[in-house]
Amino acid sequence: MRALVLKFILALLLIGGVLAARAEAQEPPGGLTALARADSSASALVDQGDSLEMMLRLSQPVPFRIFTLDDPRRMVVDFSEVDWTGFDTEAFDTAEGVSGLRVGGFTPGWSRMVLDLANPYALVHAEMSRDDKGAVLTLNLDPTASDEFALGAGTPPDAQLVRPSAQETGDAAAKTAPLRRFGDGPLRVVIDPGHGGIDPGAERDGEREKDLMLTFGRELQDVLNRAGGFDVVMTRTEDVFVPLETRLTLAREAGADVFLSLHADAIAEGRAEGATIYTLAERASDAASQKLAERHDRADLLAGVDLTGQDDVIATVLMDMARTETMPRTDRLADSLVKYLDESVGMHKRPRLEAGFSVLKAPDMPSVLIELGFLSSAKDRAKLKDQAWRTKAAWAIRDALLAWEEEEVSLRDRLRK
Repeated sequence: MRALVLKFILALLLIGGVLAARAEAQEPPGGLTALARADSSASALVDQGDSLEMMLRLSQPVPFRIFTLDDPRRMVVDFSEVDWTGFDTEAFDTAEGVSGLRVGGFTPGWSRMVLDLANPYALVHAEMSRDDKGAVLTLNLDPTASDEFALGAGTPPDAQLVRPSAQETGDAAAKTAPLRRFGDGPLRVVIDPGHGGIDPGAERDGEREKDLMLTFGRELQDVLNRAGGFDVVMTRTEDVFVPLETRLTLAREAGADVFLSLHADAIAEGRAEGATIYTLAERASDAASQKLAERHDRADLLAGVDLTGQDDVIATVLMDMARTETMPRTDRLADSLVKYLDESVGMHKRPRLEAGFSVLKAPDMPSVLIELGFLSSAKDRAKLKDQAWRTKAAWAIRDALLAWEEEEVSLRDRLRK
């Protein structure tokens, strides 16, 4: 507890000091403050005996905060805001105590650097200093015991940096959509382009999953909007990181009838080609309910059901009841997607698979993960880069959604008779 309190105090001192430094910084003409640029060629990450030192060169001082995470061990530095264009992480990552380093956008207005630590380290010094070239962030890390590292690790309450809810923003246009009967009005579709920001997803031959899926997501949104009868929401419309659970929260706020998560994976061994539709593995359902009951705010678990104040057993039972109704509808949605995609652009030899992906664990809305192809396949990469192929795939998804909606409404009406 003492280590955690000291860490929070350090973070507050760092933010306060840097905000003061930023206020003193001279603004360019016109009062416009450009983003701070990171320069990997003037930065360094080096071993100093048992200790580590990081020196990050920036074009100007910015507010920042630091915290550590365990299992796996990481040190996270959040900035407001840094332009990482041209930053060479491989040239920068030279210390044996750091097994990996990632940088990128996190949420609008914030950027993130993540250091994967090979061993447990404690932050003993952090300073953002100014000079005539801009600013340098210096971090000094000393070895520490594993239990001490674990004790001080964890995300501070003010470091979530997730998109605020409609209730927090007061934005009438973004308020949770009113409940309505399925089939009355446009089909509400939430499109979730996988990865984003600091998380590039799969990468092959200069192509990144996060970019390809954002492009396809925008094109699919346009196809659905042009078709009419759809109300479409995107979990991200730019290259930013959106936490997995936040993606589901956004879908609930939109009153989603269906959740489509878009991906294009890569495999290290063997060959795989073609699209695949994933649904939640039945064996993972109980564990998913339990974890959601433990981790989410009760009011955020089920659309239209306030579980605030209920214990885990009640929350789990209610989610399992919701999932019992949702899973058959999800299976019919997956079957419809397989049918139309296979007829249009072809699919993997095993077009229907199950997995425990986090974005499939919402108990209250039909959710599928669409692997449009494999970046490890040259043939699939070419298809994903071909606008004509992407358009055919988007049309197939549109037709699958329309056929699925018609089937669901028909089944519902028959059950009422």
